[in-house]
Amino acid sequence: MKIFIYILIAMALGLIIFNATQLDFDNLTQGNSLVALIGIVASLCAVCILIIFRMAKNIEEKTRNH
Repeated sequence: MKIFIYILIAMALGLIIFNATQLDFDNLTQGNSLVALIGIVASLCAVCILIIFRMAKNIEEKTRNH
């Protein structure tokens, strides 16, 4: 499970990098640039959720051992 979460985080970071290359800084709210911006925000949310999930699993493992 631990490796799977890290793979998902790496994929989300890859999507952030890919979408950052699609941005047109002159027109951020039009066309493909808006889609890329939404993709970046969604990927950042996914990374945050996965990190929170991983922390929760660490806490669960520590409390189960005591």
